[in-house]
Amino acid sequence: MTRLIALLVFASTLGLTACHTVAGAGQDISKSGQAITNSAERHSD
Repeated sequence: MTRLIALLVFASTLGLTACHTVAGAGQDISKSGQAITNSAERHSD
């Protein structure tokens, strides 16, 4: 029973960490896309 609880705690911690990391990567990619779009708009005139 103790091993099961330890495994569940470990799995939930790992899951939350992965979620947070993926969300941060998504934000970084979004900001990069916005920067490229802004640059293209400035140079298209």
